Amino acid sequence: MSGAAAHEPPGAATGAPRAGGPAARLRGAWFPLLLFAALAVALCFLALPVLAIFLDTGPARLVASLGDPSSREALRLSLITTTIAVGIVVAVGTPAAYLLATRRFRGRELVVTVLELPLVLPPAVAGIGLLAALGPQGILGGLLDDLGIRLVLETAGVVVALVFVSAPFHLRAAQSAFAAVDRRWLEASRTLGAGEARTFARVAVPAALPGLAAGVALAWGRALGEFGATLMFAGSFRGITQTVPLAIYDRFATDFDGALALSAVLVVVSAALLLSVKLLARDHGADALR
Repeated sequence: MSGAAAHEPPGAATGAPRAGGPAARLRGAWFPLLLFAALAVALCFLALPVLAIFLDTGPARLVASLGDPSSREALRLSLITTTIAVGIVVAVGTPAAYLLATRRFRGRELVVTVLELPLVLPPAVAGIGLLAALGPQGILGGLLDDLGIRLVLETAGVVVALVFVSAPFHLRAAQSAFAAVDRRWLEASRTLGAGEARTFARVAVPAALPGLAAGVALAWGRALGEFGATLMFAGSFRGITQTVPLAIYDRFATDFDGALALSAVLVVVSAALLLSVKLLARDHGADALR
């Protein structure tokens, strides 16, 4: 046997395909192709309804529909109630999230579970729960009536419903953001004489600000798109409780162009919010969004 033949790799004499050859690469290409096919199907399925809203509406009909007074009323009410609701969520949820992120106590996991429960509750259940708790015949209904506070079928009821459904989004993001803050910074602040409140305001909040901003954006987007709980608890009355999602539902049968126009507005706002969250995640890490 010659020296060249002695060094031939196994299978060379029999004509077997070599590792890494065209046949092997072809056999290994099916799975990446399957992945891209799955991505293409998902993208088409999820993007087509969104694109159809704008294709069916058209710029002229969009502008004309948004010129309708009832559309402007719904937009104004949605922006006002959403902003108030998210302000309440931030004011109450941020310190609550800080406590959950920095303290360990008995029953903590149960508390977190209860606070996050609205994330998975069906909207109808949320609306029924609010009625059972705060409605005229609810647990606190008599007390609220004695205090002259009316929530059902009122704008204030819209705010309550929005707070209920959006609070868990900010709580979860804020808790993760505070948990990611280096504990040594907090300890150093206390060592230098700063109290708990000063440490929270001057150290923890600035350090967790990207995650807090992401939580605000998520809560704002959820509140802006809320439908079921608002309808069941506050009703749908033009200029009082009819937000944009309720106006879309109201126009579905009688003014489809108007429903499309309002839907397009929500798509644009939601896309802007989602993009801002993605940019925050990219610039400051994904921990704030977990």
